[in-house]
Amino acid sequence: MRPLTVAVDASRTTVARRTGTETYALQLIRALLALDTPHRYLLYFRDSPPPDLLPAVPHAEQRVIPAPRLWTHFRFAAALWRARPDVTFVPSHALPLAFPGPAVVTVHDLGYIYFPEAHPGLSRRYLDWSTRHSVRRATRVIADSLATSRDLAAHYGVPQDKISVVYPGVDATLARVTDGERLAAVRARYGLPETYLLFVGTLQPRKNIARIVRGYARWRRDSGRDDIGLVLAGQQGWLYDPRWVEGVAGVRLPGYIDDTDVAALYSGALALLFPSLHEGFGFPVLEAMRCGTPVITSSTSSLPEVAGDAALLVNPRDEVAIARAIERVVADAELRAALVARGYRQAGQFSWQRAAEQTVRVLELAAASQR
Repeated sequence: MRPLTVAVDASRTTVARRTGTETYALQLIRALLALDTPHRYLLYFRDSPPPDLLPAVPHAEQRVIPAPRLWTHFRFAAALWRARPDVTFVPSHALPLAFPGPAVVTVHDLGYIYFPEAHPGLSRRYLDWSTRHSVRRATRVIADSLATSRDLAAHYGVPQDKISVVYPGVDATLARVTDGERLAAVRARYGLPETYLLFVGTLQPRKNIARIVRGYARWRRDSGRDDIGLVLAGQQGWLYDPRWVEGVAGVRLPGYIDDTDVAALYSGALALLFPSLHEGFGFPVLEAMRCGTPVITSSTSSLPEVAGDAALLVNPRDEVAIARAIERVVADAELRAALVARGYRQAGQFSWQRAAEQTVRVLELAAASQR
């Protein structure tokens, strides 16, 4: 393959408090730069990146083009017209309206179609328009999972031979924390109980927070246990409703967790409780597994793909099923040990290096198709 010049939208990597999409962009770009390939990368940012954000390599150039709004469709697009790269890569849904040459876009999920009420009206309409435009304009489309691939075919008519399923990786630095002092320090920092069930993610309707809390409250009432808390770790998102947790004893909301504390947060949990209504991938499932934490997650969307046989799968709309899964994990030490062992194996199948290698092949295919 001849050396390519690849323009990359790196604007999501500089977000201070990253969620799944921003984590994907940052980790994948890092892995792409670490590969031994002949390709050259032009990395475009809206804000100046910290010096240590990405590795300094001779085959990558960082270009900052600040703009307060409409960055994708005006500033980034104009930069592409000037640079004329062999292929453009946007790791998060939205290609510019007009730009030259072949392109690859990653679509993470179509949750706004399944749960329109969980998105502001204008945001939902923009997501629908930009995704429809992007998958039509793109030469190739990357989907995070088979579930998202099927959704793209069903809702936007994207041919399956245009879609490549490339599973994201999981942070290789995450590992189980066994240092009791470090675990205690993190609990103290965020006001957490000694024993807790954990949810990680933005606190919004699509994450099923109301049923998670009701399932926990039902389990707490039926079991008579008041020594195990429920920690809902993450920022409050669109349509967060304080009534979800109102009057439920044992629930803690520590807010956003600093990256340096995430491994200890997972490691200190009795189990991850992640019965989300819809996920394009579901990073917390694999993050918990890397930290040796049993997982309860949904039997819907992409989550069975991610979890494999290493989690308890529940109907996310059934709070009784959620409560029963909690009881199984709490009461059965052998089950917890089995889930932990299978979780380590499952998480080991996902790496950013593999994701980067597969992404490069997609970029090469896209560039070759329009020569």
